[in-house]
Amino acid sequence: MFDLKPEIRVMTREQIKKVHHDALFILENTGIMVDDPGALAVFEKAIGKPHKNHRIQIPESLVQGAIDTAPSKIQIYDRLGSPCFELNGNGTCDAVFGIGVTNLHYQDPAKNTIQPFFRHHMAAAAGLGNRLDNFDFISTPGIIQDLPPQTADIYGVLEMVANTTKPIVMLISDWDSFNPALDLCEHLHGDLSLHPFLIPYVNPITPLTLNSETTKKMDASIKRGLPLIFSNYGMSGATCPITPAGTLVLLMAELLAGLTYSQLVKKGAPIILGSLPAAFDMKNAGSFYSPSTLLLNLACAQMMTFYKIPHCGTSGSGNGWGADLLSSTTLCINHFTSCLGNVGMVPFVGGSFDSLVFSPELVVYSDDVIHQSRQFSTGFSLDDEAVGFQDVSDIGPGGNFLLSGLTGKHFRESQFSSTIWPFLSLDKWREKKEPTARKILRDRTCELLNNPAGPKDKDEIISKGEAFLTS
Repeated sequence: MFDLKPEIRVMTREQIKKVHHDALFILENTGIMVDDPGALAVFEKAIGKPHKNHRIQIPESLVQGAIDTAPSKIQIYDRLGSPCFELNGNGTCDAVFGIGVTNLHYQDPAKNTIQPFFRHHMAAAAGLGNRLDNFDFISTPGIIQDLPPQTADIYGVLEMVANTTKPIVMLISDWDSFNPALDLCEHLHGDLSLHPFLIPYVNPITPLTLNSETTKKMDASIKRGLPLIFSNYGMSGATCPITPAGTLVLLMAELLAGLTYSQLVKKGAPIILGSLPAAFDMKNAGSFYSPSTLLLNLACAQMMTFYKIPHCGTSGSGNGWGADLLSSTTLCINHFTSCLGNVGMVPFVGGSFDSLVFSPELVVYSDDVIHQSRQFSTGFSLDDEAVGFQDVSDIGPGGNFLLSGLTGKHFRESQFSSTIWPFLSLDKWREKKEPTARKILRDRTCELLNNPAGPKDKDEIISKGEAFLTS
């Protein structure tokens, strides 16, 4: 009753309703493009009229029906079948974080060199995420470059399954590899729907296009009983209107279209919605995360609370050149506000150079930022026992609380706590030959990578998976 818990709310009820109304206006008047004939048939049957040049205009009643039937809670398990975290749409879900996002390159922390992302990098990245306590899942750290494109994604999934027991967000761009990857996981794990640890991630094409590969992946995921993430990526001024309001409304219209399709395929299909809102740099023709786009991330999360649908947001990775000051500013804002704004899932931590390069150092750094952000968002109690009236009375004016009852009970939880940084006074720092923060971070990262603590069944899974893929 007297707990103080900080939180961020960025929109009023009236503003939320306006965004919803405006998104419906786009769906009913502009509509969406639907590529796949099967998906078109699903919409046509529900709406009761044919499409015009693949354009579908979705009525409000159909959207509302989807909102009403989509589950508000989704339980996610680890690979061993134990409950890992629950996603909910009631606005009280603690943020959960995941590493990686289909990077093409790998930044070696020992040499600070950038090289193509190879199969052993996938194993190392998944193992790193498995070991770091503040990461809750793995979200496809890279695209393997030393295997043929036809098999690279599938072997990437195998390495993730083998090197972690945490849930996996599966990103596969090529439709031809999507079902084979699910077949592999079923071969290794059995029925994926019983205790789902695998979450496929799909994207529409912004603006307002449900492309064929996306709807086919949705069909396949729903058929197998898997929860899926439907997330869009928009660049203000390029693929979205340049104003934050226009970007938010357009992306929300796309999310509602994806939601509607999922529920037309199967009522009650578990789905997680969210956006990766970014800005577009007109001079350099590249995307970046700004304070405004991170604010849009919170607004999207609040819209999902309005719909009572689990949310998946953005990590804020991508702006820097590795584990540097440029990266740290955006990541700190993102991780902190995600914990306070009930963002739900926060995938894709660890990308740099506009999400082209996976940086293990950035992952280790973020692990500490998440740790600190979670400590802040926990808040504290204001009840009488926490106030400590008896201690105040016993000690009185002019005393100290070093040996008080409350200090003895709580001092351990109030000490300096970091997953990376030691607490050094000036004298101790000089005694240690004046180490830099960069060196401490690099040493910690290399220590973790050089001493992996993978699942006990890692070798068994690799052997079983490779036999299946080569049969």
